[in-house]
Amino acid sequence: METTRRTFLTLAATTSALALLPVDAAVAQGTAAGSALRPASARGRRLTNLAHLRFLLADVPVAASDTHTTEGIAERPVVRAPWTYADTDGAGGYRPVGGGTRDAATGYWSQGAYNADDIARAAVVFLRDWRATGDPQSRDDARDVLRSLAFLQTVSGPNAGRVVLWQQEDGTLTPSAIPVELPDPSDSAESYWLARTVWAFGEGYTAFRTEDPAFAEFLRARLHLCLDALARESLGRAGQWVRSDGRDLPAWLIAGGADATAEAMLGLAAAAEAGDDRSRTALQTYAEGVAAMATDPEQGWPFGAVLPWTGSLGFWHAWGAAAPEALARAGGVLRRPDLSAAAVADAARFTPQVLTSGGPHNAWAPLPAEAQIAYGAHGRVAGALQAASAGGEGLRVIAGLAAGWFFGANTAGVPVYDPATGVTFDGVETDGRVNRNSGAESTIHGLLTMQLLDANPDVARLATSITGLSSFAGLRALDAEAARLSPGCTVERPADGAWTGEGNLAGGAFVRVPEGEWVEFDLTEPGGVLHGLVWRQAADAGTAVWEARRGGRRLWSTETAAGGTGDRGLTEADGMLVPQLLGGGLPDGPVTVRCTSRGDLRLDALVVQPRVTTAVYATTGGAAVLYANATAEQQRVAPLAPGAGTAYDESGAPRGNGTPGGRVRVRGRGFTVTRR
Repeated sequence: METTRRTFLTLAATTSALALLPVDAAVAQGTAAGSALRPASARGRRLTNLAHLRFLLADVPVAASDTHTTEGIAERPVVRAPWTYADTDGAGGYRPVGGGTRDAATGYWSQGAYNADDIARAAVVFLRDWRATGDPQSRDDARDVLRSLAFLQTVSGPNAGRVVLWQQEDGTLTPSAIPVELPDPSDSAESYWLARTVWAFGEGYTAFRTEDPAFAEFLRARLHLCLDALARESLGRAGQWVRSDGRDLPAWLIAGGADATAEAMLGLAAAAEAGDDRSRTALQTYAEGVAAMATDPEQGWPFGAVLPWTGSLGFWHAWGAAAPEALARAGGVLRRPDLSAAAVADAARFTPQVLTSGGPHNAWAPLPAEAQIAYGAHGRVAGALQAASAGGEGLRVIAGLAAGWFFGANTAGVPVYDPATGVTFDGVETDGRVNRNSGAESTIHGLLTMQLLDANPDVARLATSITGLSSFAGLRALDAEAARLSPGCTVERPADGAWTGEGNLAGGAFVRVPEGEWVEFDLTEPGGVLHGLVWRQAADAGTAVWEARRGGRRLWSTETAAGGTGDRGLTEADGMLVPQLLGGGLPDGPVTVRCTSRGDLRLDALVVQPRVTTAVYATTGGAAVLYANATAEQQRVAPLAPGAGTAYDESGAPRGNGTPGGRVRVRGRGFTVTRR
């Protein structure tokens, strides 16, 4: 379920009745079959199992009103919706749970039992299963869940086309949940749940066009009603820009997010391919906005990722990061190579950095942190697979490694998806604790990933062979407060904590470095790429001069800004916390890096990115290793495990032998994967 992005940073992967259990606790049993989670070992059978998602479905009575109705409500006044959460019951199964707290007298949840976000995404799962297998039960489930979603859409009045987020067990809508979520009421403005409604209606219209033209036309009418609402807000701002820390960003993203907009684009792309011209027009408009959030990988952080939010230039999250998938899809539908190129950069340049930094941590704000959940893991897999159609076959390998998260390549080192039951755990923490609950969101994104694997057997073979993440070497931060400080420096810990309004301070503190004072870092690891993490201010605050020295000899010197971000615009706080690429690299051997203030400097950390970042995966056939080159020059490194492999360029295209002469060759900006 959605929260505000700021709440997300501190409450990542929480649910009601959260149960975080130690890794060595007994693993949860499947909902129906009662089998422990385990990696898939039997090839030739589908990974996708809808049993747990169907277990979450409930019959919901609905009654028509002036503002809410659905298809065939007079004849069938019952729809189906998935419960929001499912907690382990202590006896090998799961107990459905609503959002918030339950009132003992009324039976109502402070949020609700069901929500539009999960209803929409569950519909997509059933639709895709029906189209892949022809299963009539999935067709019927898809219809019932789409009817449920349509009931949540407001059909008349000033909020027509928008969507109420929460619903109680008896069908009563909860427009204003507790705690308050924005917009409030939930159908008073465009929202993430409206974007996901577009996704479901678009895919539903496409799927039912031949099977049931009348129902398909109902879904298209509801999709157009969504577009009517969006035309009053984001679509109506097409071509306008907003200011964010001195940079112009698109004003026509749904709820200010490339993340929300990307999920709507998936439905628009499906409807556009089915011949809906209005969806095609909206798809093009939104795609241009999302593409404008792409970053230049040559400028360092965030290494080609598409930023999810106009509210911060230093914040990326894995949680719902569908932008590369949506851009690649739009690029194909609209025949726009520029859109596909942005998707390829995200998948081929940024995703390897995600994997070599330990996997899909929920937040890079700006450094990798927070829990890992199925929502984020699915986005990396789907983005790489979709981008492979415009990039190279190496992105299919990246997708397979990313999908290994479900089978053990996570911070806990355990499988989090069970193909025997369809259970996906709600997440793993950075310290390896496992949330063994299995709510709708985790279940849905686990299944969306499995559907991709079932459709791509080569990717599935790699993913299911993975049993763990043996080691990784990616970004790391050296906190300024732990470095050598000149006498005039002071360590400051903001009273409000690490969150600045746009990102998190490394270690929860920064060093204030007055004019002429300095901070010194000692580095002993092999060479790499350096970024200075400065909490820059809106006003001009001078510069920071960086020098690398070995002994008494200066190796290089470069300068970065200490302030001057300009108008904060719509952001929550003045200034920003974004790593700045330093002009000099880090040679092998011991080096001292000194940062000297030429103004009023607030230094957070020195960020070190190895020249070649790595992730070593344990597999059923030996080790698989990902080597990703952070530099423009080809690198040759010692292998971390036996095996042969292919070198891929920065688009994922194969470029020859990756292990000539027993060394691993990694092309500039590219990656190499070796396997036994």
